[in-house]
Amino acid sequence: MYFDLPSTLRYMESVAALSSAAERAGIDLFVIPDFVSILPCKDKLSGTNIWLGAQDCYSEDKGAYTGEVSPMTLKQAGVKIVEIGHAERRRLFGETDQDVAKKAAAIVENGMVPLICIGEKSQSQIASQAVGIAVRECQPQIKAALSQIPDDADVIFGYEPVWAIGASEPAGADHVVTVVQNLRNLVSNRKGSARFLYGGSAGPGIWKALSQGVDGLFLGRFVHDPKNLEKVIQDMSEP
Repeated sequence: MYFDLPSTLRYMESVAALSSAAERAGIDLFVIPDFVSILPCKDKLSGTNIWLGAQDCYSEDKGAYTGEVSPMTLKQAGVKIVEIGHAERRRLFGETDQDVAKKAAAIVENGMVPLICIGEKSQSQIASQAVGIAVRECQPQIKAALSQIPDDADVIFGYEPVWAIGASEPAGADHVVTVVQNLRNLVSNRKGSARFLYGGSAGPGIWKALSQGVDGLFLGRFVHDPKNLEKVIQDMSEP
């Protein structure tokens, strides 16, 4: 809810202009506006390879669920990827791992890709303890989601340590890489692809340090300035 409708559409125009650079670099670029903006954003992204996303959905396609958003309707609106389980939704709206898993199932059933946010709340200043805490808190989040979607379904996990969201600096590269390496064991035998992105104060300049451990970046406020998004694409384009 940082942007209103006019600023969202201006932002989409700037992102659309970066589509060719992302494609040349082999980057799957996605952008996730608010619900009201989805249809006009689809028009702004026409002719690009950018994935249109949604920030949430409900776990049912139809019914007496006033105020919720149907995954079937999102698919019809041109959405390809749906973010679910963000730390803010878990904290502010009481979403559980089971709620998120049901949403993941509905997203997959409608032919879209779930982007499942995971992350630990607790933090330790001792590196080995911090990794153990992260793995222990993230594993149930992943297992719950995987239990509800087909083995051949594509899924993306956005690893965001809750303590790093909104912080001045992202989590340390060693921590992120080690945690994700441990979490990959949960998806190593799946038929469908399972990609891990890092979020949590992610921005320009961190890709090289994380590239050996994660598949991409989940960017928030640091790329509200399109120039920073362009810098990230440039970072990821370099050998």
